[in-house]
Amino acid sequence: MKKKSTTATFNPDTPITQADIDAGTLIPRKRVAGRVVMPKKRVTLYLDAALVDQFKHMAGKRGYQTLINETLKTSLNQASLEGVLRRVIREELKHA
Repeated sequence: MKKKSTTATFNPDTPITQADIDAGTLIPRKRVAGRVVMPKKRVTLYLDAALVDQFKHMAGKRGYQTLINETLKTSLNQASLEGVLRRVIREELKHA
């Protein structure tokens, strides 16, 4: 059985109503440099037990899920950077 997501979509133009406050539907939002940081999305992900244990060990007191999230972001950025570098090198070799 699939659960419906409890994460509401963010619309900055929607005013907060008393009904929202009474129903408890407000989502606390973190602000960084004056802008709202979108909430994280809950997913179910199956990982190897040894991998999870390694991340828990590496994280220490910090949350291991946060460390996995940061590692995935770094990996995507690195892959993007690698593609740009390859393109630039090819262009430079073509002109040489």
